[in-house]
Amino acid sequence: MCNNSAKSLGFTLVELMITLAIAGILMTVGIPSFNSTISSTRLTGYANEFVTALNLARSEAVKRGISVTVRKVDNKSFTNRDAGANWEDGWDVFTDTDSDGDFDTGIDVLIRTFPPLQASYILSGNNFSNFIRYKSSGQSNTFGSFVICENSDNIERSNAVLKANKSRLIIVNATGRVRMGLDANNDGIPNTNSTATAVSNITSCTP
Repeated sequence: MCNNSAKSLGFTLVELMITLAIAGILMTVGIPSFNSTISSTRLTGYANEFVTALNLARSEAVKRGISVTVRKVDNKSFTNRDAGANWEDGWDVFTDTDSDGDFDTGIDVLIRTFPPLQASYILSGNNFSNFIRYKSSGQSNTFGSFVICENSDNIERSNAVLKANKSRLIIVNATGRVRMGLDANNDGIPNTNSTATAVSNITSCTP
C-alpha cells in the first residue's frame, strides 16, 4: 500500500512533456507582449522626464526672475556641450544670465542635469536645434515640438518608420506651456492636433 501511494505522487514523462509544451506556448505568447509593455512604459517615462525638465526650467525662470535654459549635452565639454550631440544624449537645466543659450562658467548656475536615454531611443525637436530658453515671464524663446521614438531598428531618425505605441509627442506652445500630444484617432501614433484624422498624425521621428 505504501509503495503504491508513493508512486502515485510523481509525474509521468508524458505529463511533464505536456506541461513544458504549455509553458513554452505561454512564454511565446506572453514575452512579446511583456516586452512591448516595458518599452511603452519606458517611453512614457522618458517623455514625462523631459516634460519635467521643461516645466522645471519655466518655473525656475519665473521664480528667479532670469532666463533659464534647457540645452542638450555631449558629456565632453561643459562649455560646448551640444557639439555633435543629440537630445537623447541628455540635457542640462541652468540659469542663463545673458540669455544666449550658453552656460557661462562662473556666472550661470547648473540647476539639474538629466541623463541620456537608453540607446534604442531617440529625441528630436523642431525649432530647438540645441536649446530652449525660458524668460522670466515664463515664455519660451520659440515654440514647436519634440518627438521621442523607440528605434530599436537603428534607422536614421528622419527615415524611422513610426510604429503604433512607439512614439510620444511633446508640444511647446507660443506661451511656453508644455503638453503631451494626444492620440485622438486611437491608432497608437500621436497627433499634431486634436482632430481625429490620420492627416494629423506625426509623420516621422523628426517633428
